Amino acid sequence: MRILVANVNTTRSMTDTIAASARSVAAPGTEIVGITPEFGAESVEGNHESFLAAVAVQEAVRAYEGHYDAVIQAGYGEHGREGLQELCDVPVVDITEAAAATAQYLGHKYSVVTTLDRTVPLIEDRLLTAGLLQRCASVRASGLSVLELEGDHDRAVEAIVAQSVRAVTEDRAEVICLGCGGMAGLDAAVQEATGVPVVDGVAAAVTVAESLVRLGLSTSKVRTFATPRPKRIVHPVAPA
Repeated sequence: MRILVANVNTTRSMTDTIAASARSVAAPGTEIVGITPEFGAESVEGNHESFLAAVAVQEAVRAYEGHYDAVIQAGYGEHGREGLQELCDVPVVDITEAAAATAQYLGHKYSVVTTLDRTVPLIEDRLLTAGLLQRCASVRASGLSVLELEGDHDRAVEAIVAQSVRAVTEDRAEVICLGCGGMAGLDAAVQEATGVPVVDGVAAAVTVAESLVRLGLSTSKVRTFATPRPKRIVHPVAPA
């Protein structure tokens, strides 16, 4: 089985980190291929960058040469999952939804700990669209940018742990979801500090994708996510 794990930003080192996290939980025989968009922002932290990433990720998946069995969109709260579901004939799993769905098996309410405060509404909207917001106790911001997660590991752990503890003690969350693909690998520190289960969206998405493939299930194509109708599409010309 081959799973494409699509980073939503253009930072290739983050793609490598996300892919490594995916490989750490993948079953024997599952090949993880990390892909990076050819255009877009170096980090995605707002609506403009998110909509740009949605197109860029679809283009990266469309341009991939070779067989694949599932696609993971590795951006937390980002747009584009629906477009990928139209484009692909294989299962498409978004890490935001995979983390929240998994958390609901583990406790009554979950909280998401993410990066900047401006991303909180995007995550809430994605959870609402997916029908997963009702069991969300809170979405808390660590105050760190996506790139700071990579650049200062100790500070990242401290900030994420602090907000996770507050989510458990103040918001009564019973499960924590790590709200950024770049937080992969921080689950152990958060679980030790809070004493509650911690769900990494990338890891959850891999296991969900593998299960769907093994069950022989994929996106329904009868209506909402039907394959796009054939038509001429004009692509922008890159400036000289």
